[in-house]
Amino acid sequence: MVNSIESIDQTLISLDEFLKLPETKPYSEYINGKIEQKSMLQGQHSVLQGSLATAINQKVLENKIAYAFPELRCTFGGRSLVPDISVFTWQRIPKNEKGKIANRFLTYPDWVIEILSPEQSANKVMRKIMFCLGEGTKLGWLIDTEDESVMILKPNQFPEIKVEKEILPVLDDIKNLDLSVEKMFSWLSF
Repeated sequence: MVNSIESIDQTLISLDEFLKLPETKPYSEYINGKIEQKSMLQGQHSVLQGSLATAINQKVLENKIAYAFPELRCTFGGRSLVPDISVFTWQRIPKNEKGKIANRFLTYPDWVIEILSPEQSANKVMRKIMFCLGEGTKLGWLIDTEDESVMILKPNQFPEIKVEKEILPVLDDIKNLDLSVEKMFSWLSF
């Protein structure tokens, strides 16, 4: 049995072994039998992540439409991922036997949002989003702070790139978010 991240550098381990390990900061993900550590959050990433989750939740909570979770571990399809933001529609939020929110989410998010960090590989993050789409996720955003664009990924469709005043698409159940790329990136100007 494996007890720490350090002892399993390049060793393949099972998903069950991975899930028994203590959480790390930054978070680690389990992909294809290997542990991959996420990048440490930086200023722009942190502001966008917090502001986006808040903006989404302000539109969806009152009517119990969905919930945006920052840095939530989702285990499904033989992987354990921690998207920057995972949005679950209300009826799909896992609950325990008492009807309260579950601690473990053993399913895919309905909408996954990833914010590209300067040292991250865009293709690696896109593969993560595409994996989610293949498992049932309906919408993926890949936010690039360098060129202030958002790549929109949906199942069985070509990706779209949204810039400037273009309104970002959301899940069908969510109405009136009306968030443009320009407005989202304006949150970075203090």
